[in-house]
Amino acid sequence: MRYRIERYQDGQGNVPFTDWITKLRKKHRQAAAKIDNQIDRAETGNFGDHKFARDGVWEMRINFGTGYRVYYTVEGEDIIILFFGGDKTTQDKDIDKAVEYLQDYKQRKPNENK
Repeated sequence: MRYRIERYQDGQGNVPFTDWITKLRKKHRQAAAKIDNQIDRAETGNFGDHKFARDGVWEMRINFGTGYRVYYTVEGEDIIILFFGGDKTTQDKDIDKAVEYLQDYKQRKPNENK
């Protein structure tokens, strides 16, 4: 199965995942490359080391450096929505933020189709 990757965008046009991965690329290029590779694999259905976090949010774990995480949800049968990323040291706070982004996404999604 092939998934389509999308990045969550908030009501002000900010894309938290893009902001995070862009900053990471400047500091830790190798870590960012490993994250990009894992997302590419997820696009083909191979989520690798992942687990359900809570409230509709999943955590993709990249076992490199400080233990990077990518938070996402699967929409319908074929769309992966990336919310945010972080590492093991900020995991609880990052999950809270991803859940908040998912709730915002769900609230705004029906309004965008009107």
